[in-house]
Amino acid sequence: MAEEVNQGSEEAAIPGIDLSTPSIARAYDYMLGGKDNFAVDRALVDQIMTQMPGSDALAKDNRGVLVRAIREIVENTPVRQFLDLGSGLPTAENVHQVAQRRAPESKVVYVDNDPIVLAHGRALLAENANTVVFQADLRDPKAIYDSPDTRALIDFEQPVAIILSAILHHLNDDENPADLVRFWYDRVPSGSYFFVSHFRSADDPRSAELQEFVQGSIGRGRWRSDEEILALLPDGLTVLPPGLVPAAQWRTDLEPEEVTPWGRLIGAVLAVKP
Repeated sequence: MAEEVNQGSEEAAIPGIDLSTPSIARAYDYMLGGKDNFAVDRALVDQIMTQMPGSDALAKDNRGVLVRAIREIVENTPVRQFLDLGSGLPTAENVHQVAQRRAPESKVVYVDNDPIVLAHGRALLAENANTVVFQADLRDPKAIYDSPDTRALIDFEQPVAIILSAILHHLNDDENPADLVRFWYDRVPSGSYFFVSHFRSADDPRSAELQEFVQGSIGRGRWRSDEEILALLPDGLTVLPPGLVPAAQWRTDLEPEEVTPWGRLIGAVLAVKP
């Protein structure tokens, strides 16, 4: 991983954090060179990187496409409300930074079930009146929808951008990720956007290898086919160009052959509710 990274110390752990189990949010933070992670998270990522060198492209390409998607929404639509579900730890160029740099009035709600996200996010955003982070489970969308934290910033009578960045693939099939997306589709008005990035199998045997590894280590993680990913979106959504493509290729000048082999295993798509 990145050299001279100043990782979090176990001694400073927040009460309620299980340091015997890796966290998706903290492992992702470590892949991006962040410091809010612990030995158990670093061990998981290091094992992945040892067995599958170059697979950190999944995290890096996902961060890049998230930045481009938020920029696209802010610069080319009137949407100024963002609900980031399963947001992970606040790292460089997160949703509020990209959106508010171009439109300071943008309101951003971050939701994650990891207590360290809540602690670090609240400290980071303490003086940002247009941004909030709170702890909740993605699989309980009604609690998120009804939360005072959500309602304080999001007006569901106005278009909203629902951000599902690298999170639906952490829901197994029996957790009904399509129903989750449908819940939000039914509660946002026309003109709302849905951004999804997702592990894609791309008929690559390494996707099955990665899926077996993460299922065995953290009990969740699905590399879905493009057809399965698009099936998570309700029929009423209009998928915008260029459709579902590798994250590194979404709204860039990269040709398909220029995407790295690992980069082909995470896709991105933006859709709008007409």
